[in-house]
Parts: sequence; structure tokens; C-alpha cells
Amino acid sequence: MQTPNVSVVTEFQLLGFQTLQEWQTLLFTIFLLIYLLTLTGNIVIIAVVSQDPRLHSPMYMFLQHLSFLEIWYTSTIVPLLLANLTSWGRAISFSACMAQLYFFVFFGATECFLLAMMAYDRYLAICSPLHYPFLMSPDTCRHLVALCWLTGVGTGFLPSMMISQLDFCGPNRINHFFCDLPPLMQLSCSSAHVTEMAIFVLSVAVLCVCFLLTLVSYVFIMSSILRIPSASGRRKTFSTCGSHLAVVTIYYGTMISMYVRPSAHLSPEINKIISVFYTVVTPLMNPVIYSLRNKDFKEAVRKAIRRQRGRCGVRVRGQVFIR
Repeated sequence: MQTPNVSVVTEFQLLGFQTLQEWQTLLFTIFLLIYLLTLTGNIVIIAVVSQDPRLHSPMYMFLQHLSFLEIWYTSTIVPLLLANLTSWGRAISFSACMAQLYFFVFFGATECFLLAMMAYDRYLAICSPLHYPFLMSPDTCRHLVALCWLTGVGTGFLPSMMISQLDFCGPNRINHFFCDLPPLMQLSCSSAHVTEMAIFVLSVAVLCVCFLLTLVSYVFIMSSILRIPSASGRRKTFSTCGSHLAVVTIYYGTMISMYVRPSAHLSPEINKIISVFYTVVTPLMNPVIYSLRNKDFKEAVRKAIRRQRGRCGVRVRGQVFIR
């Protein structure tokens, strides 16, 4: 006698922020504004770095890939979040939910690897400036970036595959604004202990190891900064590195609090607030902090604006002359 298939759930209902019904319009406006700013800011960074030859260095190559990643990472979550804040977008099919879960893990893991590589790049530039051109050659950079993306692709498979093999008998309501790992495991009507342990080990391997490598790199960077004789130079470098480290800490801290913790779960509302930081806020903050705190990048932006104004001026003068 065959065992009946208990995986009868064909779609999930994302509850989102239903407890804040009176704030739906305000939340929609805030998240839409952040999303548009994120897309615009990251596209500008990619365009400026591509057009200015002075920015064709390892640091900006990593930054360009981080901006490209952030566009897709936030686009995996925010459009569905915006739809859920309206009356027409609360349902998601089982296959679409698993796809969103895969891309979320894939892009999230790739970002961890890229942030670790960027911290390592800054460590070499500041602590070993004489060996930096050799250790961080263009070929080496391309290989490191390719390694980040390929490792991220592989990292996304295990959680999404294990979650998709669980049985979901109902209810099909996910008390979250996207298909995240903890709420999906809570909905399963089969034993999720092995899946939970595997995801915990993977989270420790990716999040904690990358965060530790990033933190160690910044410790060495800070120790090198303390040896700078100029007080103004120390303040400026400390300010830049401090802002980088603050954003990295927010990203890793919120992610670790969600996925590297005991089986006792936080309340769904706290989970949503924490998730907003690493899915909505940091995709805007990360590239902006890395770029706007840099003098060369700001000068490249001014140059691009002047060049664009010059083109517009030529067109206007040409039209006036013809008339």
C-alpha cells in the first residue's frame, strides 16, 4: 500500500505586515522610496565605475559587483513585499516560493563572500602596499569575484532543496513578508530537525566565517591606521573604515541573529523587523557608504555630471544657432 502524498499545499499566503493595517500605505511609500533609491544608487555606481578609467582598480571592481548584486538581491524581496502591502499580491505558488528562497540564499551568501573579499583587499592595500599590485592583480581579482559568485550559486542549492523536500499539509500561511527559512520550517508537517541542523551548520560556515575574516581584516587595518603620523589622516581613515565596519556589522549581526541561534524562535514580528534590515536597508547603505565616503569616487561623479551638463549645453546652443 502506497503512502499518500501529504504535500498538498500548492501555494502560500504571505501575511506580511497584516498587524499594521493602518500603516500599509505609509509602509508601501517608505519601502518603494528605499527600493527606487537602491536601484538608482547602485546603477549610478556601476555606470560611474565603468566610465571613469581612474576607478578601474580592484576596490572599485569589487564595489561594482557588490552594486550589481544588491540590485538583484533587493529585487528578489522588495517587489513582492510591495505587492503584499496592497490587496492583490498576498499569494505565492509553491514553486515561486522555492525560487525566491533559492535566490535569496544565493545572493545573500554571495554578498557575504564579496564583503569578505573587499575587506581583504583593503587589508592588503593598507597593510602591504608594496606587495598589493602583485597580490591583487586584475587576473586575481577576476578569479576571486568568480569564486564568490560560483560559491554563492552552490550555497543556495542545499537550503532550497531540503526545504522543498519537506511535507506541507497546511495551514499555508507564512507569517512573514517573503519565503524565509524559519517560517517555512515551522509550517512543515514533517520532521525538520535534520533540515534545521544542516541550515544551522551552513549558516555558521558562511556567516560566521565571513564575518570573522572581515573583522580580522579590519583589526589589522585599524592597527596600521594607528601608525599614521598625521592626526588628520588618522581621523579620515578611521571615519571611512568605521562607516564600512558599521554597515558590515549591521548586515552580519541581523543575519546571524536570524540563522545562527538556538531552536527557540523569536516572535514573528521581531523576525520581520530584523529581516527588513538585511533585505531592504543594507542594499541601500552598503554601496552608498563604500562609495560616498571615497574622494576619488565623488570626484568621478562630479566629472560625469559636468560632462553630461556640457553635452546638454552643446545641444541647446546648437538648437538656438539653427533657429
